[in-house]
Amino acid sequence: MSAFHNKARDFSHGLFTLFTMPGHAHHGVAGVGAAAIEGPGAPIESASSATLPAGRTLAYLKLDAARFKTFDADPEAPEAHSANYWMLGLGYSFTPWLSGYFFVPYHDKRDEAGGLDSRGWADPSWMLQIGARWDAGTGLRLVPERESLDDMEDWHFTLYGGSTLPWGKANHRLADGRLDPGKAHGFGKPAWTLSLTATKQVNRTLTFNAEFSALRFGEYTYDDGTRLRFGAEDRLNFSLAQRLHVEPERRLRLDGVLEAQFLRLGRDIENGEAAAATGGRMLYLVPGVRIYWQNASFALGIKKPVWTRLNESSEQQGAEGKEKWRLIFSASWLF
Repeated sequence: MSAFHNKARDFSHGLFTLFTMPGHAHHGVAGVGAAAIEGPGAPIESASSATLPAGRTLAYLKLDAARFKTFDADPEAPEAHSANYWMLGLGYSFTPWLSGYFFVPYHDKRDEAGGLDSRGWADPSWMLQIGARWDAGTGLRLVPERESLDDMEDWHFTLYGGSTLPWGKANHRLADGRLDPGKAHGFGKPAWTLSLTATKQVNRTLTFNAEFSALRFGEYTYDDGTRLRFGAEDRLNFSLAQRLHVEPERRLRLDGVLEAQFLRLGRDIENGEAAAATGGRMLYLVPGVRIYWQNASFALGIKKPVWTRLNESSEQQGAEGKEKWRLIFSASWLF
């Protein structure tokens, strides 16, 4: 039963990654004109407070490739080996301070040899984002249509929220005919998120970013009668982005980024009771680089757990906090 919950926890990470996409997607904004050369930096994975220009469209691609530590050499007991989370997205800015997004994820989860793999399109999601700026003279105001370089050094904030759409196959069966919610292609019910970000350009080359996000799942009854609600997820992320290299004539910029991510996972609730081998707390570090070129932005980072307190650590192989590493890559284009 523990393997069921461990894989379920990792599946829920795929959902949260989806919900942070709107913030990630905004990084493409800094690829426009002088903003790419002189504007704020952005994290590798966390959401930032950047907003899209009114009337513009953003295309987005992301890969989160996880590799897990394995502990049992018994070939009759294969463990989770890896998981690749792909994401495609589109964003559109209705006003300088209001944007909407739609994302479609594809999950590929693999066990060691002899295990049961699962791959397929998962629940899509929608998201709305509101952006604001704090100015010492005027206070908190919605983001205006145009900002000067001095305006970019003010505190910027975003509030965004949305949900998944239960269109994926929640009752997907594995090759042996079993149901495993952790390897399903959907949650069966919408899952909701709410997030607040804060961004400050400390000086012309250094940017600070913070994000707090809360993710909540609904309870779903599977075809085998199991009632499951994945545990609540709360995340607190901080990052620093330092401009390292600029070529104005090519509209090219390179930033170095260091990101810290704290995650608190609640226990899954199965048939009305707290499930064993689920939940805990952990801290990740994500060093990486971000490149801005023309109207595009590309990010690459390595995410590693540096501190964990899982509830039943020895039984949670394949869960968050048990990775060897995660490779994070994203690309966005503004049209």
